[in-house]
Amino acid sequence: MNQLEWWGGVECTINRVGDRYFEQLHRSGHAGRIDDLDRIAALGIERLRFPVLWEHGWCNQRKRYDFSWADTRMHRLRELGVEPIVGLVHHGSGPPHTHLLDPAFPAQLAEYARSVAERYPWVRYYTPINEPLTTARFSGLYGHWYPHARDPAAFARALLTVVRATTLAMSAIRCVNPSAQLVQTEDIATVFATEEIEYQAAFENERRWLGLDLLYGRVDSHHPMYGYLTHVAGVTPAELKACARAATPPDLLGINYYVTSDRFLDERLQHYPVALHGTNGRHVYADVEAVRVFGPGIVGHRDVLELAWERYRTKLAVTEVHLGCCETEQVLWLNEAWRAAVEARRAGVDVQAVTAWALFGAFDWSSLVTREDGHYEPGAFDVRTCPPRRTRVADAIQALAGGAEAPTDPGLGWWRRPERLLYPVFDPVRETRRRTG
Repeated sequence: MNQLEWWGGVECTINRVGDRYFEQLHRSGHAGRIDDLDRIAALGIERLRFPVLWEHGWCNQRKRYDFSWADTRMHRLRELGVEPIVGLVHHGSGPPHTHLLDPAFPAQLAEYARSVAERYPWVRYYTPINEPLTTARFSGLYGHWYPHARDPAAFARALLTVVRATTLAMSAIRCVNPSAQLVQTEDIATVFATEEIEYQAAFENERRWLGLDLLYGRVDSHHPMYGYLTHVAGVTPAELKACARAATPPDLLGINYYVTSDRFLDERLQHYPVALHGTNGRHVYADVEAVRVFGPGIVGHRDVLELAWERYRTKLAVTEVHLGCCETEQVLWLNEAWRAAVEARRAGVDVQAVTAWALFGAFDWSSLVTREDGHYEPGAFDVRTCPPRRTRVADAIQALAGGAEAPTDPGLGWWRRPERLLYPVFDPVRETRRRTG
């Protein structure tokens, strides 16, 4: 590929909270609008992260699946010349009979994955499970999503389940299509902290790579997270050796990065609302978006791409670009991501594409999809009208996909302006000077 491609994605999360499923495709109306695919193709998008989700396909436990919805859309994508990157689980825990702590989950997902590959043998790209580490944290460590566990052992078990499921799913798919490729996505954040709890930030900055390192087979006795996994989370050395033997390195790494991805940890609780307070058992501290308090601001797309490239030397793509804000700010964020990918590519990073995510918007991510508040963020299209209204984001995507250059001086997004700061600013240089006199 001589230049960056534009990819697209439809927010398709199906997450479970208690006995309720929160389904983005139905809330956006995309599930009932096949002509949305024509709208997507008209933007110049070459590949589409597209859901053929296990929860939708599952009918019963006799390995019978319902592909009627997917059939018509996969056929239409081929007609339009848009290549799908098929996702099987997107922040979900599978059908009602299983979950991320179920030992049977990996083999059952592999059965479904093989059925999908047999149904669509021409599909080349798969993301069996979106964001393994994020999914495991939200389900096994923070208790946001089913099965609502809140301890390191459940987190580690959920993560190993997701990694094992990805490995078995790709093996099953490659039995049908040996040339199938794994496009593995993950949210890559950087955590900053005050000197008092810098140790926690260092831990989380190592943990952010853990799901990918497990897929690459890199987690051995010398890995920085080995002690945590074996002594804190109860994973056995034999399990980690088995994971390393079954290593399934991604063919392409999808980097998901949001303006709120980077975090800041601060033990000065008086500066922050109680809802932001938490503990690691050693310190109580606030966990807040770095953009709202950290003087230097966010890391940015380019640095994240370079970090991933230095670590893995695997082809990369920015696989989610979305901002819940007004259209002007959304376009600024999109342009910033595109310019960063172009610059990283020129610097030698093998960046393949940038992905306009949540083309039809997203619902209730402000509450991490734990309740229905009706909070909607438009994307390239605004689904609050019928048919969906095309936004300035769509115009920007189409222009960039058509070869236009992103504006070199489009103004600064709110995340680059002083008003981004909601709390007393923490300036690491000033703090260092203060400590050293």
